[in-house]
Amino acid sequence: MASIGDRVLDNGLTVLDTEASRLDITSQEATSYAEATSTYTLGNTTSISISAPADRTGGGRKVTLSAISGASVTGTGNAQFYAITDVSNTRLLATGSITTPQQVAAGNTFSLQALDIGIPDPS
Repeated sequence: MASIGDRVLDNGLTVLDTEASRLDITSQEATSYAEATSTYTLGNTTSISISAPADRTGGGRKVTLSAISGASVTGTGNAQFYAITDVSNTRLLATGSITTPQQVAAGNTFSLQALDIGIPDPS
């Protein structure tokens, strides 16, 4: 049976822990840095905290994005996705669905619950 060691999985996830500097809520799932931070963004924050890699329930490894509150909404629409980026290197690092999509309006604030981003063990 094939396997991948925790060190290999951790090194992939460590990029999120060490390079991520911004989270955007987006109306569509971004596929590039520009889409995440400009085209689809409805709000963002640079006050993010991502844990070091740890065991993932069901096998594999994960990092956890800490809960966010009071982040700025810059557009009006339905926030359905998140995008995590590395602003210094203009890189899109991760995207995913928001558990509970939110209707947001410019000038308000948004909150997100903590969420896990993981890599499962090979089957």
